[in-house]
Amino acid sequence: MTTTLGLPESIQACLFDLDGVVTRTAVVHAAAWKEMFDAFLRERDGDGFRPFDAGADYDEYVDGRPRADGVRAFLVSRDVRLPEGGPDDPPDAQTVHGLGNRKNELLLEKIRTQGVQAYDGTLRYLEAARARGLRTAIVSSSANARDVLRSIGAEDLFDVRVDGVVAAERELPGKPHPDTFLAAARDLGVEPAGAAVFEDALAGMDAGRSGNFGYVVGVDRVGQSDALYAHGADVVVRDLEDLLGQGGHA
Repeated sequence: MTTTLGLPESIQACLFDLDGVVTRTAVVHAAAWKEMFDAFLRERDGDGFRPFDAGADYDEYVDGRPRADGVRAFLVSRDVRLPEGGPDDPPDAQTVHGLGNRKNELLLEKIRTQGVQAYDGTLRYLEAARARGLRTAIVSSSANARDVLRSIGAEDLFDVRVDGVVAAERELPGKPHPDTFLAAARDLGVEPAGAAVFEDALAGMDAGRSGNFGYVVGVDRVGQSDALYAHGADVVVRDLEDLLGQGGHA
């Protein structure tokens, strides 16, 4: 059976990704990745370089992953090897962490100039879930998650936050590994089978499937419904508000 939230009755907690699920920042992230990688590739290969695709490359290599993992994955796809460097590398360093820090610098600049918007349907869903006694967590690879939640007035809608900062402190591998979602469920005091994962990224779908969570909701903002199902979604919706009022058999 499903509840009026469109979830199995066994679900006690909801674990939400941030970018693309709660906030409209996925497009800003993609633009920052493109600006950073295109500048790097132009300097390396000249004006004939093959640009970073803010659609296909973003979805395949960086969406949902910790920043350094995204840098590595994309560079491998272009047969490029760089030194790892360290988390404190300056943004102009030709290292994995340097490129990642440059991307973050560009992202923060775009957020400052463009602002952050929330998905109203997700906020309504969060309020409905909490009103029905479900516990909630934000699970994001972003080190800026807390600031973003504060900027939209949504920090109090989550009982637990497992973001890039927490993952680094606890040495948790990021998506597509399930460890950050598992940590959030543990912090909420529920078993994975009693938690639902809400994700828009394919890496997040993989994490939900491999973590054996009770339900995995794919949020399709960009027309990749088939891919979300292929990567483990139990249901795919365009907006979480679509789940409100749903009941009956799962």
